[in-house]
Amino acid sequence: DLEKTLKLITSPNSDTFLGLRDRAILEVLYSTGIRVSELVGLNIQNIDFIAGVINVRGKGKKERIALLGQQAQLSLRRYVREKQGFSAVEEKAVFLNRFGGRLTDRSVRRLIDKYVKKCSIEQKISPHSIRHSFATHMINNGADLRSVQELLGHKNLSTTQIYTHLGSQRIKTMYTKAHPRA
Repeated sequence: DLEKTLKLITSPNSDTFLGLRDRAILEVLYSTGIRVSELVGLNIQNIDFIAGVINVRGKGKKERIALLGQQAQLSLRRYVREKQGFSAVEEKAVFLNRFGGRLTDRSVRRLIDKYVKKCSIEQKISPHSIRHSFATHMINNGADLRSVQELLGHKNLSTTQIYTHLGSQRIKTMYTKAHPRA
């Protein structure tokens, strides 16, 4: 749910370099709905701070644009600025481990686990469940299915429709309120 997601995203200590990185990772995952593999594959040249977008290489090497929300832009900008003073093995990579190498899917999963524990969140949260939250919150707040499909990089609309069952309670409530014979 939204409260847990926001608690998780804001839990890293932004006073440290790794905390800044972790906050940026969580903000970007939730703001864009990108896959963890797409996140760790990001290079500096994929970010356009002026347009507020990142160019993502998705499944099947297909490219798409992911939109960055204001908080994600802010966190990412702060992290990238701090990262410039950090000597990196992988200079192109956006997200680095403490040795200067590109982060892996697994290390992102581990850092999420760390913050889930820190926040005392009982349920299991993974990079994919953050993507799921992105889609669910978009649909529940009125985004149309086609737009969400584009943002997620789904080839088929049927894949995106998985997230619509979660909005069914909202639809039921709206129906009950709006239909004269409900």
